Amino acid sequence: MKITQIVTTVVGTPWRELTFVELETDDGRVGVGEVRMVNKTETLLAAIRELGDRYVIGSEPFDVERIAHGVLWKEYGRAGEVAQSALAAIDMACWDLIGQACEEPVWRLLGGRFRDVVPAYANGWYQGDRDPAGIAELARTVTARGYRGLKLDPFGAASTDLSAGELARSVRIVEAVRDAVGDDVQIMIEMHGRFRSSTAARAARALEHLSPAWIEEPVPPANVHGLRNVRRSTWLPIATGERIHEIEEVAPLLEEGLVDTLQVDMTHFGGFTGVRKVAAWAAAYNVPLAPHNVCGPVGTAANVHVGVSTPNYQVLEHFNDFADTWVLDLVDGAPTVDAATGGFAVPERPGLGVRLDRELAAEHPSNGATFNLFAVGWERREGTRLTAAIGTD
Repeated sequence: MKITQIVTTVVGTPWRELTFVELETDDGRVGVGEVRMVNKTETLLAAIRELGDRYVIGSEPFDVERIAHGVLWKEYGRAGEVAQSALAAIDMACWDLIGQACEEPVWRLLGGRFRDVVPAYANGWYQGDRDPAGIAELARTVTARGYRGLKLDPFGAASTDLSAGELARSVRIVEAVRDAVGDDVQIMIEMHGRFRSSTAARAARALEHLSPAWIEEPVPPANVHGLRNVRRSTWLPIATGERIHEIEEVAPLLEEGLVDTLQVDMTHFGGFTGVRKVAAWAAAYNVPLAPHNVCGPVGTAANVHVGVSTPNYQVLEHFNDFADTWVLDLVDGAPTVDAATGGFAVPERPGLGVRLDRELAAEHPSNGATFNLFAVGWERREGTRLTAAIGTD
């Protein structure tokens, strides 16, 4: 079985573009992968074309390590977000083909069934004004769907610093959510790497009485020194890693005990082949994975397979029940959260178990959607212009 063609399909939504990659083989099979690229879709497509011609066309789908070695080592330049995302989509599609050829779901080939339900938490649900009562009401809709966890960024368009008034407003929002959902629902606090370490520490201490499950990316991802300062300043668990793209970048987080939950995004970290390696490394430090996941149904399906088979898998992020819900219709067999369990069931179909509907995808073509987390009102997920002013409050 040889890969003969790479087909890319971009689906546009108001605030994100989903890039689907299908690998066709000489025996008629089609494997699918997916990446949600932040604001650089055309760059991603160019990378897929270049890397595909060099390392994918003519290869066997089973040779995932060889394909990864080409992208990560033969290219010589460091593999950042773009190259690792291109590799991830290709790698997912390869594993889909492997599963089809073996007539087994991918999770069975990754180590078999470790758990029967992959826990999920909701994101993308707080699409309203930064009003505590309004956001609390939205939070109730999350738990009504069976979710046992939800995440929000209550800090608006803050960048670097946070005024006393804005911090108080942010705390009131989280207090209202806690009152609405009760103590048995996990609340994850997203900081989006907004702050300098002193500001992040101040915000963390102000939220400690609400017992969030974690504070996420309190400082920019490269600011390891700042992360050390935050670690010393609060007892709250720290989650980070969604903007880490090379395995070497994980070293200080694990070796210095700076992370309690590792959030590498498999769609920006080389796919199954990359995330399996980092999961094993994290397990040596007793650190669980809760992968960042802003994908549509294919990327989510891939994550579910990892979650079924990986012992130190904690919980999976999910947007598609609240933001652009129609993307679930883009595939046959989209994974969904079971209200009775608050998680994803074990897939039973061969491969990833999903198939892209190209005709339906064509009804939502690329639209150049961009997203700016430092623009006022970004929570509405209506998209923003990259030229919008960056907040400096």
